[in-house]
Amino acid sequence: MSDPVTSLDKSDTPADTLMGGPRRGRGRTRGRTGGRVRGGAPPALLLPALVGLVFLLLPLLALLVRAPWRSLPEQLTEPEVWQALQLSLFSATAATAVCLVLGVPLAWLLARTEFPGRGLVRALVTLPLVLPPVVGGVALLLALGRNGVVGKLLDSWFGITLPFTTAGVVVAEAFVAMPFLVISVEGTLRAADPRYEEAAMTLGASRFTAFRRVTLPLIAPGIAAGSVLAWARALGEFGATITFAGNFPGRTQTMPLAVYLALQSDPDAAIALSLVLLVVSIAVLAGLRDRWLTAAS
Repeated sequence: MSDPVTSLDKSDTPADTLMGGPRRGRGRTRGRTGGRVRGGAPPALLLPALVGLVFLLLPLLALLVRAPWRSLPEQLTEPEVWQALQLSLFSATAATAVCLVLGVPLAWLLARTEFPGRGLVRALVTLPLVLPPVVGGVALLLALGRNGVVGKLLDSWFGITLPFTTAGVVVAEAFVAMPFLVISVEGTLRAADPRYEEAAMTLGASRFTAFRRVTLPLIAPGIAAGSVLAWARALGEFGATITFAGNFPGRTQTMPLAVYLALQSDPDAAIALSLVLLVVSIAVLAGLRDRWLTAAS
């Protein structure tokens, strides 16, 4: 006589037994398909999916088709274009550095610390994601302008003026890009096991040492992904930059602003600049593909 416990199928779980018996068909199906629905897509979903794909790809293909390939090297070597490209790379990198210095501690606070109103703080941190960039620029002017709440104090006490300067470009780009880094790092912190930090502190490490020597290496992939996203968002920022920093060539005119200005007088130059930003965006996607594929598997 066989033991009733050992006679159960290996795929049976205690929950199956308590519910009146194993669900053998579902277990075997999940093993074969990995929990995913196989088969062809129904036409009711396939048609709008294809239309959506065409809707997203058609503008990009039109940009490639209409690109002035013969004059592209000449367009990209113009002094104004080179100035805008240099300023964009510098300001996006500086804004990303600001996001790292301020965003990583903020993400740690949201992920590992309990305090009243944490949900509200998280909502306020992510607000620039949905806030229209022009509104963000107006808010920055009211806060950091010469007559702003904080800006007038910076001007009178330290002689610091941020609007319509290169520093203002960095501030505007950091404002719209920081939520991308905070969300990425906070998600990675929530997935990391806090017991490693606790073990380090039981061995005598301070909380900051545990964060620096244990937590940072664990969340390094999330910090890298968030930094790339923040950098790409800062590079493509337009609304907050033109509102808070203006459009002065060589000082505040970034690549998106140069595209907007060139579109009115020289469409070929606008297309050439747009191609540069397109290449950067594709490079960002290529750099993050391993993280996305890992998350999707």
